[in-house]
Amino acid sequence: MTASYHDIKGKSVLVTGGASGIGASIVRAFCAQGARVGFFDIDDAAAEKLCAEIENDLGVRPHYMSLDLRDQVRIPKAVTEMASKIGVIDVLVNNAAPLGLGHRPANDPRDVRAADGDAARDDRHSPEETGPDEWREKLDVNLSHQFFCSRAVAKGMAEKGRGSIINFSSVSYLMGLPDLVGYETAKAGVVGMTRALARDWGADGIRVNTVIPGCIITQRQLDLWISPQDEERIQQQQCVKRRLVGDDVAQMVLFLASDVSSACSSQSFIVDGGLV
Repeated sequence: MTASYHDIKGKSVLVTGGASGIGASIVRAFCAQGARVGFFDIDDAAAEKLCAEIENDLGVRPHYMSLDLRDQVRIPKAVTEMASKIGVIDVLVNNAAPLGLGHRPANDPRDVRAADGDAARDDRHSPEETGPDEWREKLDVNLSHQFFCSRAVAKGMAEKGRGSIINFSSVSYLMGLPDLVGYETAKAGVVGMTRALARDWGADGIRVNTVIPGCIITQRQLDLWISPQDEERIQQQQCVKRRLVGDDVAQMVLFLASDVSSACSSQSFIVDGGLV
């Protein structure tokens, strides 16, 4: 069931990592609400496929721009260019990880690393194997770009006197899973950053919140590493005994983008079916 938020119609929405998985669900959901949607990604083929599908299904076409978010110097110019196409950004959804998830065996009974969707790059890495370059890379691909994208849209939002920034973390850091020290540090950092920016920009009418997805099952994960046994084990740990999909996250994002949530800022919203 999809809620309808009339105030989202006509809003300018930017989604990072929007070509597939959770990001694609978010792009589609905003298009269905009548928003003017743009998204960044690095997978041109997946982006074109999504745009064509949405145009065929909904009669509108989101705007796509290829951007590697590890190149943080390019972010302000890219945001300005996207705003010239869809309007000054009203809603930013920091969903992306610049690189995709790697394959991980599912042998830890608490292991949800294969199911964090697009909002994470969470390859295994022990503390002993994590050097300075690896540490910086974990922060860059899971935290830093969310700050620089937020900073790039904040001025326009402040001039409008309103805006909603929705950052993405992960239940992994709440669970304290092994061999993920850099990743979980970055995802905890997203929550701290969200609270700081919400305080700094609240007087300008900008709300900043975090969405924390749990085991969101995407087609890519089913194709690459999630077995029926893995999915059964995941659902056994959830209070909600069903598969969680990208649209479950998209519905929370729509709520946080809407004026219905105008009293919500500096908060974390967990979408995990009661896993943690």
